[in-house]
Amino acid sequence: MRNVLPILSVLGGLLALWYLAVVPMNLRTALDQAERAGVSVVPSTAIERREASVWYLMLNNSDQFAATYDIQRSRLPTPDQVVSELWKTTGAMALRGRAMTKRSLIYHGWITLQSTLWGFLLGTLVGIVSAVVMVYSRSAELTLMPWAIISQTIPIVALAPMIIVLSSQLGIEGRGVPKAIISAYLCFFPILVGMVKGLRSPDPSQLDLLKTYHASALQVFIKLRLPAAVPFLFTSLKIGIAAALVGTIVGELPTGAISGLGARILIGDQFGTPLAIWSALFAAAIMAGILVTLLDLLQRMTLRKMGVAH
Repeated sequence: MRNVLPILSVLGGLLALWYLAVVPMNLRTALDQAERAGVSVVPSTAIERREASVWYLMLNNSDQFAATYDIQRSRLPTPDQVVSELWKTTGAMALRGRAMTKRSLIYHGWITLQSTLWGFLLGTLVGIVSAVVMVYSRSAELTLMPWAIISQTIPIVALAPMIIVLSSQLGIEGRGVPKAIISAYLCFFPILVGMVKGLRSPDPSQLDLLKTYHASALQVFIKLRLPAAVPFLFTSLKIGIAAALVGTIVGELPTGAISGLGARILIGDQFGTPLAIWSALFAAAIMAGILVTLLDLLQRMTLRKMGVAH
């Protein structure tokens, strides 16, 4: 409960702010609908309302506050509207046996998840191998680390189309590979940094002790450096899997894809359906939470088997 209560408190505060923000965000739409229904509003014309500040509109139209929570195509849907839409496109469709149809977020989530996992595996492999090389080679660290840092300053939104075009030129068919590469690009850096920190975490006295036993470099790596790096690695993996998911969603935006959570967000934006955008965002957040939780459980089991307190 000590861990749950702070999370629930923050969640409750965010929900309260969300409900409060619905009024100023949706009030102009509510006033337009009220005017068409013959209700007297202030100002009386749409042109005057567009020029007036939202605080002025709120001050003079408090009777319309309730209407802002019941707009179907609102600028900011309420949390209950988003949850309802999320259920319609996931649980309700699954109960009807339509979980893998193209109208289901389960189907789109599965498309996104596949590229996320492939990108995560690729990014993890690149990050771990690069970390090992840097720890054992000072010249490699001085050469590679600056480039790894610089690579993270490039906006992924600008880099994603370049990766997609390059993949097309190389004859790589399908959109899954470019998305996986973009996903790996975002997730490899935290894994690289965490692994370097972990491999260097043993005390010099521990390294000296193994030298007195004439341990080889491989034995030092397997017996000391790698076990010491495991807690750091899992922390980095939890950051990396969330970054990989973001990379996949971003990679779906410029490809013109019709499947995946990123595609649902893009389509919702193009057709002016905020509920589709918000439900896809919530689905992505839930997926990220599940992936991080699974890694956390794996971390606990691994450290318990290693005899490390967590």
